[in-house]
Amino acid sequence: MTITLASARSAAALPVWAADKAGLEALPAAAAGWARTARFSAGAGSVLIVPDAKGDVAGAVLGLGKGGAGEGARERRALLAGALAGKLPAGEWYFADEAAIGGPLAPLALILGGYRFDRYRSSNAEEGDDADIRFLAEGCDRAEIERIAAGVFLARDLINTPTSDMGPAELEGAVRSLGETFGARVETIEGDALLERNFPMIHTVGRASASAPRLIDLNWGGPDDPKLTLVGKGVCFDTGGLDIKPASGMLLMKKDMGGAANVLGLARMVMAAKLPVRLRVLIPAVENAISGDAFRPGDVLTSRKGKTVEIGNTDAEGRLVLADALALADEETPDLVIDRATLTGAARVALGPDIAPFYTDDTALAGAIAQAGLDVADPVWRMPLWQPYAANLASKIADTNNVTSDAFAGSVTAALFLQGFVDKAKSWAHFDIYGWRPKPSPIGPVGGEAQAIRALFAVLQSRYPAR
Repeated sequence: MTITLASARSAAALPVWAADKAGLEALPAAAAGWARTARFSAGAGSVLIVPDAKGDVAGAVLGLGKGGAGEGARERRALLAGALAGKLPAGEWYFADEAAIGGPLAPLALILGGYRFDRYRSSNAEEGDDADIRFLAEGCDRAEIERIAAGVFLARDLINTPTSDMGPAELEGAVRSLGETFGARVETIEGDALLERNFPMIHTVGRASASAPRLIDLNWGGPDDPKLTLVGKGVCFDTGGLDIKPASGMLLMKKDMGGAANVLGLARMVMAAKLPVRLRVLIPAVENAISGDAFRPGDVLTSRKGKTVEIGNTDAEGRLVLADALALADEETPDLVIDRATLTGAARVALGPDIAPFYTDDTALAGAIAQAGLDVADPVWRMPLWQPYAANLASKIADTNNVTSDAFAGSVTAALFLQGFVDKAKSWAHFDIYGWRPKPSPIGPVGGEAQAIRALFAVLQSRYPAR
C-alpha cells in the first residue's frame, strides 16, 4: 500500500463524504440513496464505496459513529480518517467537507492507518495492500506529517520485531542506524565494562543472557542548547528472571523494550524537526534471562547513585536498569528528563491499554502534556506521585526494595522508586506505557504502538521552538 499526500486536486480526484447516521440524508442524493440501499449505519470508521450509474467508483462515505462531546472529541473523530487507508480503492481522493472530519489530523491519521508490518510475510499480502492512494492535504504541513509518521512507524517496527532479531545487540544497531541518519554520536558501554563504569544494576539484570547487557548513549545537537534527555527501558525480552512468568505472561514480552522504541521514535521526530536542543537518548538494553548467573530474590544491589536495593522480585527489573540510566542522566542537570517504560501491569488495570499514564511533580509540564494529548488525540492521564506510598518500598536490610510487600498502587510505587534517582534535573516525567495495540483501530493494526510521543513532540515543539 502506498499513500501519498498531494498539494493540489486533479480533475480525476474522487470525494470522501463524512457523516454520522443522522447526517446520511445530507449527502448528495445518489450517495444517500446508495447508503439506504446498502443499509449503511455510518459506524465509527466504517467506509462505504459509492458507485455511479455505470458501476464505477463515484466516491466514498466515512462513518463518524455517534460522535461525542467534550474536549478533544473533534480531534478523536479526525483519527477515523485512518480507516480509509485499507478500504479506499486506488486513485486520487479528497475530503468533500474538511470541517466534518476535523482538520489537519485527518491526513496524518490516513498515513498512520496505512502502516503494515510485513517483514516476515513471504508473499501473502493483505487485500488492498497494493493500492496506490493519493490524497489531497491542501494547507497541511506535509513535512511535519511525514516526520511524525516516521517516528511512529520506527517505534512500531522495533516493538513488532521478535527478540530473535531485536535483542540488546540488534537494538544497539537500530540506535546506531538512527544516529547515522541524523549525524548523532552513539557510544555503548557493554558487558563487564558496565561494572567498571559504575552501572551495576544494568549489568546485574542482563548478565544471565547470551547477549551482553549494554547502555546505549546517543547525543545530538548543539552543546549550548537546553539539555533534553530521553531514557527508555530496553528489556528486549523478560522471562521474569528466577521469579519466572507463566507462559501466557511471556507471549508479548518482545514488547518489553517498548519504552526504548518509543523514545527512539520521539528522538527521530526531534532530530528531523531540528529542534534547538542538546538531545541525549539513554537506553539500558538487556534481556532478563535465566541461567546460573541470574540475579536472585533477596539479593542486594548497589546502584550507580550509591543507593542499595533489595530485590523483592526479579520480575521488577525494568526499574532497576532505568534507575542506573536515570542517575547518569541526572548528573549533568538537564533541563528536562523524560523516561518511558512498559513498567507495570498495574497501569493497565488503572487505565487500560490505550491511555498512557504519566507522573511528574512539575505542574506546568503536566498541564502542557495533558493539553497536547487532547490537541493531537494522543491520550494521556496524569497520575499522582503520592509520597506516603514510598514507605511501602522499605527494606529491613537495604535503602529500599524494588517492590512493595502488598499489591496496592503498583504503578505509583514504581514511579516513586524511579523518582528517588532524579535529584538535579530541572524537570522530570515518567511514562508507564503499554506499547501495544491489542485491537485494531483506524490508525493502526494489532501490534506495537507509539504511545504519547505525538503529544510529547507537540510539547517539545512549544518548549523549544525551531529557529
